[in-house]
Amino acid sequence: RVTGSSGINAEYGEQVSLRISLDDIAEFDEDLSRDILGNTVRFQKLFSEAVSDILPDYQQHEVQNKDSLDVYIQHRLLLEARNRGSDEIRDPKNQYPPELLRRFELSFTPPSGQKPLSIRQITADRIGNLVTVRGTVTRATEVKPAMTVATYTCDQCGSETYQPITGIQFTPIDMCPSKECQTNKSNGRLYLQTRGSKFVKFQDVKIQEDSDQVPVGDTPRSMTLLCRGDNTRLCQPGDHINVTGVFLPVQRTGLKAMMGGLMSDTFLHVHKIDRVKKGFEEASLECLTEDEARTLAQEPLFYDKLAASLAPEIYGHDDVKKALLLLLVGGVDRNTQGMKIRGTLNICLMGDPGVAKSQLLSYIDRIAPRCQYTTGRGSTGVGLTAAVMKDPITGR
Repeated sequence: RVTGSSGINAEYGEQVSLRISLDDIAEFDEDLSRDILGNTVRFQKLFSEAVSDILPDYQQHEVQNKDSLDVYIQHRLLLEARNRGSDEIRDPKNQYPPELLRRFELSFTPPSGQKPLSIRQITADRIGNLVTVRGTVTRATEVKPAMTVATYTCDQCGSETYQPITGIQFTPIDMCPSKECQTNKSNGRLYLQTRGSKFVKFQDVKIQEDSDQVPVGDTPRSMTLLCRGDNTRLCQPGDHINVTGVFLPVQRTGLKAMMGGLMSDTFLHVHKIDRVKKGFEEASLECLTEDEARTLAQEPLFYDKLAASLAPEIYGHDDVKKALLLLLVGGVDRNTQGMKIRGTLNICLMGDPGVAKSQLLSYIDRIAPRCQYTTGRGSTGVGLTAAVMKDPITGR
């Protein structure tokens, strides 16, 4: 269901993302909603074609803010209309792909009753399905442009060839497939034109299982997320998220496909990201106003009261609670005569068994939004050991 305001904004390029709720589709046809969950990629193409057909009905005026690709395509259409006759048909191999002319990104919102799964529950039988996964972000790359449609120009006939790119990697086209080059047997060479190609924002995110999802003695599993368009810059390392996307295998080409054999890596093509636990900057002080906070700060025993409020069910340990309070608040970095003094703290608790060391740390874990609680047995698996690895996406 596309509303009037969404259709108008998408037609003029003001709204890039169009989200279709599966709850609305289930009210119309439950079987269709179930089919979308099982074969999301196919229905995403069908819905995108349907939206492209109805968008011209929402056009009220000419597009004001045109990018370089809009001007490029408009000039090509005017030049073809001038040079070609009305009865002459464009070469099918050189037709504009719909991905090049499309200015919106369509995605599906999962049903409200769908519960998030753990990474180890996403198995091979869910390939192609729309799934929701819960995990912790461990790595997020920089946002870079990714090519979705490659435009080539022939050095012999001057015709343009377009290649839609659906995967992470692609093999460029070398020879011109136009009818003119095949008739004259000129073997024209193709050269990539970046100005006529289409790029979208791309970000590679890696998530890991939460500590409560990992069985005792096992190593936490991870999953790669591919974010495009408006789904980028929505999370950062340390965030707990529920991500909805399509579970797909990596399509390899060329020598890598021959050397890979029957095994294939998998990834999750992201449709929606929801942050479960907010960060410090988004935490709101709903209980205290600014005046009340200033009044409390002027009290002589304010520091002792805050320390006593940490794990109040544990008696004593006043010095330990004050140290953990300072750890939560943090310090300020200073530069004294060219020497940098960091403001972050590191605390080591040592004591006899049964003196509530783990209980104090677990209480801190419930307070801090970006805290990751682990034990000595799971330190290696959770990722506290440093290692230098090559990024398979960027090659760095």
